[in-house]
Amino acid sequence: MIKGVNHQVVEVLRPGCEYFERVLFFVKPEYASLSERKINEKANSIALNTGSPPKVRKGRKRVYSVFSPVIWALFGAAVCAVVIKCFGL
Repeated sequence: MIKGVNHQVVEVLRPGCEYFERVLFFVKPEYASLSERKINEKANSIALNTGSPPKVRKGRKRVYSVFSPVIWALFGAAVCAVVIKCFGL
């Protein structure tokens, strides 16, 4: 809901995508004088060409950031074990 602002709004029902049931377009004031038919055609064209939203990728950075300190600690322990075994410290 927009309070205190006058906008021309175009609503596209059934935009051709299974994820959305309707799309609202707010027409810029400088294009509000165009014919309603032309504005509706443009809105329908955009709504039909949008497709589905992108898939959310699960981040690898979180897993890496959790295991990175563990890997480095094991590497340090291995280096210490080799030094102690070789030099008899």
